Amino acid sequence: MEFTLGIEEEYQVIDPVSRELISHDQKIVVEAGKHLNEQVKAEMHQAVVEVGTNICQNIAEARAEIIHLRKSISDIAINLGFRIGAAGTHPFSAWQKQLITPNPRYDEIVNELQDTARSNLIFGLHVHVGIADRALALHITNAMRYFLPHLYALSTNSPFWEGRNTGFKSFRSKVFDKFPRTGIPGIFDNLTDYENYVNLLVKTNCIDNPKKIWWDIRVHPFFPTLEVRICDVPLTIDETITITALIQALVAKLYKLKTQNLNFIVYHRALINENKWRASRYGIDGKMIDFGKECEVSTRALMEELLEFIDDVVDELGSRKEVEYLRTILKNGTGADRQLAVYEKTKDLTKVVDYIMEQTILGTT
Repeated sequence: MEFTLGIEEEYQVIDPVSRELISHDQKIVVEAGKHLNEQVKAEMHQAVVEVGTNICQNIAEARAEIIHLRKSISDIAINLGFRIGAAGTHPFSAWQKQLITPNPRYDEIVNELQDTARSNLIFGLHVHVGIADRALALHITNAMRYFLPHLYALSTNSPFWEGRNTGFKSFRSKVFDKFPRTGIPGIFDNLTDYENYVNLLVKTNCIDNPKKIWWDIRVHPFFPTLEVRICDVPLTIDETITITALIQALVAKLYKLKTQNLNFIVYHRALINENKWRASRYGIDGKMIDFGKECEVSTRALMEELLEFIDDVVDELGSRKEVEYLRTILKNGTGADRQLAVYEKTKDLTKVVDYIMEQTILGTT
């Protein structure tokens, strides 16, 4: 199995003078379409730009793509008089002032979800790992659910919301939780079980297509991939690539266990949600529950256990250096920790935005 990769990142479009988010009528997307084809898309809010890599064979290709995309979008934004930033929420811009992109699909979502949709001004990272066999992808998804809070804690990058320190390392998920069909999915015993669920939702007009199932992890409805969607968009390229490499390695490890007739214990959604809450609130500085030992363990210790768990697959994937950058994140703090440190020092949220903009393009020159 190759476990190819695809990465989607959502960026903030920022006014360099006020440092507010700016509804820019998707000018960046129009301009980027001339050079990057289908790799750049408009999102529901005009202040959001989404990029997606091509299919990458390995983590080195994924890094090259993200460097290229961040640099290209930043250059286009600067030429148009804007800047971009990679953080799960903007430190102080209010969603009420941001415009929705004119599009029948977005109009329909806003009509159905109302202020839930209008206030969903958040920025995430989605990582796809190629698995053509959907039954296998579902099997791995069931087991991967356990590790989602670990990945989420590492990505935490949204401590501020509308000018307040929320007390959370990631407030983004608190905003998104208002949507239906979000969060940690339940367990599906087999592909038929999952497809019956999707078909029932379509049949009863809950959804018109399975893309409106917005779980933290899903078997993608149209691509032959498993998609992890729980993470805040990280500040830096290095952090995005580390999280991507960890996701790929976890998929490879769980596949390896299956081929050896072994299985990772599949835990109930209610238990995993306890760890997701802790990751959202405390990031890497809290404790999570080790369900096997039935006790609390420091999140940092669990990160070392995670590295140990995937150790036998990372060399084959060529990603040892990338996954071990996890220790640098533990040392320097996540995006949320570093945003909070800038605010502690300056007491000025515009300085936090400056820091976000600077970190976003680190390593692109």
